Amino acid sequence: MTPSRDALDALEPGSERADHTDLYRLLVASVRDYAIFALDARGNVLTWNAGAAQLKGYAAHEIIGRHFSTFYPADDIAAGKPDMEIVVATRDGRFEDEGWRIRKDGSRFWANVILTALRDDNGEVVGFAKVTRDLTERRAAQEQAVRLAAESAARAAAESRSHELDTLNHTLQEQAVELEAQTEEAQALADELEQTNRDLEDALEAAESARAAAERASRAKSDFLAVMSHELRTPLNAIGGHAQILEMGLHGPVTDGQREALERIGRAQRHLLGLINNVLNLTRIETGRIEYRIRPVLVSGVLADLASLVQPQFVARQISLVTAMPEADGTGVHVAADREKLIQILTNLLGNAAKFTPPRGEVEMRLAVGPDPDVVVIEVRDSGPGIPPEKLELIFEPFVQLERSLTIHTEGAGLGLAISRDLARGMGGDLRADTGTSQGATFVLSLPRAAAPSEPIG
Repeated sequence: MTPSRDALDALEPGSERADHTDLYRLLVASVRDYAIFALDARGNVLTWNAGAAQLKGYAAHEIIGRHFSTFYPADDIAAGKPDMEIVVATRDGRFEDEGWRIRKDGSRFWANVILTALRDDNGEVVGFAKVTRDLTERRAAQEQAVRLAAESAARAAAESRSHELDTLNHTLQEQAVELEAQTEEAQALADELEQTNRDLEDALEAAESARAAAERASRAKSDFLAVMSHELRTPLNAIGGHAQILEMGLHGPVTDGQREALERIGRAQRHLLGLINNVLNLTRIETGRIEYRIRPVLVSGVLADLASLVQPQFVARQISLVTAMPEADGTGVHVAADREKLIQILTNLLGNAAKFTPPRGEVEMRLAVGPDPDVVVIEVRDSGPGIPPEKLELIFEPFVQLERSLTIHTEGAGLGLAISRDLARGMGGDLRADTGTSQGATFVLSLPRAAAPSEPIG
């Protein structure tokens, strides 16, 4: 392993040798944790220490005189990596790299390599010093740490999803309890509803079974909601039908007390049916089963239809509905949208506005064009309590209801705004809330502008 005297002389910085030269050589030759060796200016091995022999497997007489590319994998040699390292070290004085290297027996190890240019008194490169460390174990530890971190993140995500499912299932259980109470009240009024109640109880048992399955997979949540919605609508429709038959007196006279109870049953049945329809719509959106028929839609026609559709509700609540159009070409503005889903979104927004607007208040539905000429904006503003800025995004989460007043009680499962935003985004638009805390809430629906169709759309 002892280098040639001529090679060592060429690598020393001057012709004079310090007294500690032999000690320095002994130090380098004895180090076993690092491969420390010298190369000539062409990259051939000049010296070989004990660490190099231990790390790379070559004895000194086997490697001295051979090019240092011997230690590189074939693909690195084909790519010219050894020559590139010589060029960089010559230019910059130093080159550092990590990569795979090859031992004498053909095995690979992950190495940290530092190549330092050695210059004579005239600044000419006369050789290179090379230090190699074996980092295979450290690399393996890092890779294991990455794997463990990925597994931990996956577990955390699974736990979070499980928590979401538990929360949703709890909500469904509460709704199931409420539904069961309503069916028991109907049972006391008429024997004809007994079979319907049994059907409903079967549906609740099926829902409980589906809930247990939903805890084991996130996909099962959407399937469970879809099955529940379809199963519950049948007995609920039956409840509504039988309640109407009883209220009409077809099975005999109905007392005032019974009629009042039947009205409560009808209201509860319609309320629950609306909740289930919303759940079904949300499930269809989440599973990608919503189909959109995007066509040019005349906005002024939709706003006019909506005004007449919701007018009775607004009159009953003593609320004014104002529709505003822009001065310039407002009546000819078209959007690229599914007309039915656009009406569904605006109906939800107007119903939401009506709930939070006090008597003799005002709701405005306004069409705005600009500043982006490719986007059409429809705003629905109420004069009720505003929404705190920190809650503007929360209200679009499913099953979230925000009390905007201490004196107003709101019904529903908190799905209308979530469904509306999903439908808007499914049509290439968006829905957001813009509100102060005391000047009402404004919901802003934006949709892509469309050119007017050349022929009327039937």
